[in-house]
Amino acid sequence: MNSIILFLYLVVGGILGGLFSTMAGLASLATYPILLSVNIPPVYANITNDAALIWAGIGSTVASINELKGHWKKLLFYAIFSVLGSVIGCCLLINFPGKIFEKVVPFCIAFSGFMVLLPKKATPNMEMPKSSPFLKVLSLLCIMITGLYTGYFGAASGVLMLGILNLITDDDFLTVNAMKNVISALNNLIALIIYIFTAKVYWSAALPLAIGILCGSYLGPKLMHFIPIKMMKYIIFTFALIQAIYFAYNTYFK
Repeated sequence: MNSIILFLYLVVGGILGGLFSTMAGLASLATYPILLSVNIPPVYANITNDAALIWAGIGSTVASINELKGHWKKLLFYAIFSVLGSVIGCCLLINFPGKIFEKVVPFCIAFSGFMVLLPKKATPNMEMPKSSPFLKVLSLLCIMITGLYTGYFGAASGVLMLGILNLITDDDFLTVNAMKNVISALNNLIALIIYIFTAKVYWSAALPLAIGILCGSYLGPKLMHFIPIKMMKYIIFTFALIQAIYFAYNTYFK
């Protein structure tokens, strides 16, 4: 493929990834297959994907400043536990064989899609008190596990983060989505720092992908104001399921 065409191909893929990332938590629905299509091995495609996705957090944070007002303290608290999990996930990815990684991918994506459809709460009477130690510990454990998932498996990890935050907070969906974007960006940053010293990053693909992701991630939060929340959740679920089926077919039947 001509180098200019390849560059533009990766930029366009990045724009789609940026839109999917900030609007649905599914950046890798576009970016991961694109990296595979330019002959980057699966594990290294995931690592290179993390390098580019940092820019999704930067673009979406700038575009979501209003939604994040009054939530920074809670956001940073969750981010600490998520980043700890991400470090563990990176270590697992580096030390486990690539074949194991490929077999886990479809199930991770499918689980993420179902998570975002779960209701925030059943009824007001069933909600646990906010002072409950059990609720606090469970929430932090879920956030840490989500960070681990992000460090081990970048593709579609935003959906899982969105699902967890949607369940453990009372904030509206746009605020939860903005928080997810910032936390995911921090996880990707930590993962990239680790991978720079321990693994290979395909920078020639990561840089044009990052340019597109930055543009798409800035537009995503603005477009979300015009899409009904319920419709957005079902769009996320549908794309996650399609992605899971695609990877399951490639892994188990080809």
